[in-house]
Amino acid sequence: MTWGATILDAEGLRLTADEKALFRDTQPFGFILFARNLQDADQIRALCDDFRQAVGRDCPITIDQEGGRVQRLRPPLARQWHPPMDHVALAGDGAARAMYLRYRLIAHELRALGIDSNCAPLVDVAGPQTHPFLQNRCYGADPDRVAELGRAVADGHLDGGVLPVLKHIPGHGGATVDSHHDLPRVNSTMEELQEGDFAPFRALNDLPMGMTAHLVYDQIDTQPATLSHKVMRHIREDIGFDGLIMTDDLKMKALQGSLPDLSRQALAAGCDVILLCNASFEERQATAEAAGAMSDIAQARAEQALSRRQTPEPLDTEAAEAELSALMGGQVYG
Repeated sequence: MTWGATILDAEGLRLTADEKALFRDTQPFGFILFARNLQDADQIRALCDDFRQAVGRDCPITIDQEGGRVQRLRPPLARQWHPPMDHVALAGDGAARAMYLRYRLIAHELRALGIDSNCAPLVDVAGPQTHPFLQNRCYGADPDRVAELGRAVADGHLDGGVLPVLKHIPGHGGATVDSHHDLPRVNSTMEELQEGDFAPFRALNDLPMGMTAHLVYDQIDTQPATLSHKVMRHIREDIGFDGLIMTDDLKMKALQGSLPDLSRQALAAGCDVILLCNASFEERQATAEAAGAMSDIAQARAEQALSRRQTPEPLDTEAAEAELSALMGGQVYG
């Protein structure tokens, strides 16, 4: 069966009859959860079952669980974490191990709820100009260090049976405005981009899935990266990323146009899957119909990504928390 070229969400705590029919007919590749979908552990597991039953397969279900400000699951459902940049600073020289343990614990929490993907690591390189919406979600300002920490985050996920989503490819750190509300433009030279923003993505180009950045690189194209075949070609050929590429949320105001048109443009540019969040039922239906089925190469990438899911080894959470506490001077949770 060829899957639909979409990742969609649900309006509430369980699927409606209309949602079940839509998902059955359009076969989204996967789904994403938000705070409105999360009440308690039994309800979350039941909703995940709803999604998978609707499409008749073990589809991936993802979430934004970076920790800190971007953390859909909060106590008592999950641990409350520091923002990533603060976590790295508190751990100092032990940051790579601390980040591995943090995301190994997050993966453990997610798997227990039926969630098997997470939109992390975020390896955008922070700079003095980086907009506050992104700044403390970053891991640092040195590309090599960011890549090292990003690898630790990815390994924590994979070892915990959760597929990581590398973002925001090929680099969002140069953004001076929030792409949820405006279209950022980055006028860095190609040399600066290659040595800075793009470098961590090149180092992590073997990861199974990535998410685009909604911003314009003036040195490459006048189109936002998500809609630019030039940027997509650069991601594939120069950065060397051959995993599944999903768009960032098409509802973000950085992109202008109808959702069906944006879907077609993103897929034509070289994205594999459309991510649509917080949309009406009618918008989800129109977008799924416009996106249609995955291309053969996108389907192959999707199947390869899913092959990276594994059953995690048992985790001694108390031992992991104790080691993490030692690395961070007891300041583990935000």
